Amino acid sequence: MSFDQMGLESALTQAVAHAGYASATEVQLAAIPPALAGEDLMVSSCTGSGKTASFILPALQRVLKARAEFHAQRTANGAAAESVRRDTPRRAARILVLVPTRELALQVSKAADTYGRMVKNLRLATIVGGVPYPAQLAALRGGPDIIIATPGRLLDHLQSGRCDLGSVELLVLDEADRMLDLGFIDDINTIAAAVPAVRQTLMYSATFAGNVGNLARHLLRDPKRIAVASHTTAHVNIEQRLHWADNHNHKNALLDHILTQREVEQALVFTSTQRDADWLADRLADMGHKVASLHGGMPQGRRNRVLQGLRSRHLRVLVATDVAARGLDVPGISHVINYGMPMKAEDYVHRIGRTGRAGRDGLAVTLAERMDTDMVRRIQSFTTQPIPVTMIGGLEPKNPQPQVKTFRAAGRPGEGAAARAARPTQPGRQSVPRGAAFASRKSEALRPRDAARPARPARKPAAASHRAKTFVSR
Repeated sequence: MSFDQMGLESALTQAVAHAGYASATEVQLAAIPPALAGEDLMVSSCTGSGKTASFILPALQRVLKARAEFHAQRTANGAAAESVRRDTPRRAARILVLVPTRELALQVSKAADTYGRMVKNLRLATIVGGVPYPAQLAALRGGPDIIIATPGRLLDHLQSGRCDLGSVELLVLDEADRMLDLGFIDDINTIAAAVPAVRQTLMYSATFAGNVGNLARHLLRDPKRIAVASHTTAHVNIEQRLHWADNHNHKNALLDHILTQREVEQALVFTSTQRDADWLADRLADMGHKVASLHGGMPQGRRNRVLQGLRSRHLRVLVATDVAARGLDVPGISHVINYGMPMKAEDYVHRIGRTGRAGRDGLAVTLAERMDTDMVRRIQSFTTQPIPVTMIGGLEPKNPQPQVKTFRAAGRPGEGAAARAARPTQPGRQSVPRGAAFASRKSEALRPRDAARPARPARKPAAASHRAKTFVSR
């Protein structure tokens, strides 16, 4: 189905066509019509499915509708037609989108700007941490149509009396499961209490089990459940490989070999900790790669410059923590390499979803040591799919391959993945992902097993490190 048949305003369908999209994706077909009808939604879909457009387009439609009502009211009150055309309603935001990370906030803001390019005088306010307050306060005072925010910084503005949420008509929670993992549950409840009770709420999450389901029952009214391409669905355009490494040096040799291959357009290398990201970026820079690191400990300005370098192809390799696992949309990423294992199995799905985007094929490679066997098993159990073991000629492991226990798809006999995802959680029963209890706002903290690794060479002074990355600071 095309976007023209969904009841969207012509300004939105023109912007979608200008962006190069001719037909709606599965999640957009399922979510946009009920969202336009004002229903509350609980949506589960895999990364790269087009879910951002499935809530941004209804949000922009609501902005256009509010403006039309405002102009009609002014006309009925006898205002001059020319004045009606010039004026736009100056009031608090009608749309609030909450996201877990700064990178995802920037991606959603970019999508809103792209799909709202034909909406005159569209005002967006992106409220995230790590950015000076004055610019954000100016955006809030300017009467934004849409606020896109991380919970922590928005709560700061709310408690200081600088942010008015009393006119919000649509509340969107994107990546709700991740926000709870980061400890934002209390912030979300406080923000929701500041939003009018009579509103529309859309919640997007990889799972609605446990605490996420409890939050949905608290915030949503008779929601419609939509499950599209769950985490157990195979990524047909992403090839997955598993390389077993004997030790840390062997893992480095495997990584070096992969990054020197011609088919690597751009590679995203994931590490487990911020320290590993900086150390590995320094090492690859010394080898001549155009590389930069990205993690939550960096100032927002530098993070933005690194991402711009990746999008403009000044960077060929980005070494990042899981801060880049969600919200990073760069079509040129041909390879995702798991140099360090994720903290949770579900983060693996988000990691590999950074490649194979915009209709392209991608390759996701996991470099695992024997101590990673349990996480490999948990990933395969979570996705209900094996990761094929592959070897590189001349770099074959000398130690016996670890035996990963057989995984089993959770669910009832004969039940498919979509049916399992759509099945409601049993009352009183909570399912918390293994390892989630250890997650916090500093989810990239050093894990115990990393302490057992061999000591690494001391880092160079700042003036000599990241030699291949100097463009980001110019």
